[in-house]
Amino acid sequence: MPSFNKTRSTSDDPAPSPRRIPSVERLVGGASPADLAAYGRIAFTGAIRAVLAGLRAEAGPVPEAAAIRAAACRQLAAERRPSLKPVFNLTGTVLHTNLGRALLPRSAAEAVAAVMVQASNLEFDLATGARGERDDHVEALICRLTGAEAAVVVNNNAAAVLLVLNALAMRKEVVVSRGELVEIGGSFRVPDVMVRAGCRLREVGTTNRTHLRDYAEAIGPRTGLVMKVHPSNYAIAGFTAEADPEALYALCRERGVPLADDLGSGNLADLAAYGLPPEPTVRAALERADVVTFSGDKLLGAVQCGIVAGRTDLIARVRKNPLKRALRVDKMTYAALEAVLRLYLHPERLAEELPTLRLLTRDRAAITAQAERLAPAVAERLAGRAAVSVSECVSQIGSGALPVETLPSAALVLTPEAAGEPARRGAGGRCKRLAERLRDLPVPVIGRIQDDAILLDLRTLEDEAGLLDSLASLVSPPSAL
Repeated sequence: MPSFNKTRSTSDDPAPSPRRIPSVERLVGGASPADLAAYGRIAFTGAIRAVLAGLRAEAGPVPEAAAIRAAACRQLAAERRPSLKPVFNLTGTVLHTNLGRALLPRSAAEAVAAVMVQASNLEFDLATGARGERDDHVEALICRLTGAEAAVVVNNNAAAVLLVLNALAMRKEVVVSRGELVEIGGSFRVPDVMVRAGCRLREVGTTNRTHLRDYAEAIGPRTGLVMKVHPSNYAIAGFTAEADPEALYALCRERGVPLADDLGSGNLADLAAYGLPPEPTVRAALERADVVTFSGDKLLGAVQCGIVAGRTDLIARVRKNPLKRALRVDKMTYAALEAVLRLYLHPERLAEELPTLRLLTRDRAAITAQAERLAPAVAERLAGRAAVSVSECVSQIGSGALPVETLPSAALVLTPEAAGEPARRGAGGRCKRLAERLRDLPVPVIGRIQDDAILLDLRTLEDEAGLLDSLASLVSPPSAL
């Protein structure tokens, strides 16, 4: 930017020449009909005013009128770009919380679209013509797939836990093992949720060992609920012990206290049957608990929601709780959830039709073949920016499911090249800059940095052509890295 004399002018100084900034009327009047039609005259005029305000605040030369109009169009185009957009999740985490967790099957997306654009029977009983219950659209399916007597749906599993605690144990004690007082993403802590739900936490046992006698000694007149929390995002190994689930359930029935199990991941299928590490199913959990809470967008593979399933009398109390209305979900959630649940009625096709299970069950040989097939085309698009190779790697399920288990996979390894690179910037800086460029693509590509390279884990890649099209947009010179 040129420097200017800041000294105050005197009467002997010549008057400065005015900068000839075009008027708003002239710029708008000379705009093309296409631009005005695309953005609207009012919006285009506002953008012109914003560009001119920036010019008046600067001291440089005034651009041509066409350049000012082009700047206004760029500003309007940027404002119209959606903030929430598709990305390529090549991080190696299948259920990535920050990237939207489970992908919906096509049938679910179509079901959502159908109820978005016209009225629906969300709370209307078509048989009687009277007001209906929105949970009716999925409750029978949930019960059929899990063995529950009744079920309700809320906006996520944290809400499900909060609702159960408030409905069944407000102003009472909730007995929980110290080894299950978990914290998950976003600083969601079980003790904090209990406080918000109006319950009093009664810790039993130790971090690594909790016995049945610990529960027996803690349950008393003030106990409203015994709660099990699945340690979904960590594992304790070594000198450990926990109460036998069936014995604990029998103890709770004997004492007349409900047992709730916060299962978290919402697994409805036997993962071992698909060659995956085993994870407790909702059906198995309900065989030794009165109420189970779980997520819809984790292993279940549906939309974000929380499901409470269990005994009819307890679910009735949950449904009547005033918080239920505050935490309820909309018609689009029910439509997507119903479509996904119906896929589970045909387990022989589930691994093909449910994206989450399809991605989890891909074998390394197929992923490696995909990587080797894509490597030359990716290298061509990254020429001068990064060398491309193929390497074995491991993926993880994500979203707190099986945190210590990994899945064999393969990745494209992007090693940034130093052509035109300042000497002071090392491999780490080049990786960071290349990652920024990948995130700035029309469809951002999100990988992970490891050992001074960017790994694009292909376990979750199904749109090969789309990836190559997005990478083709890397048009700036290599020195920009």
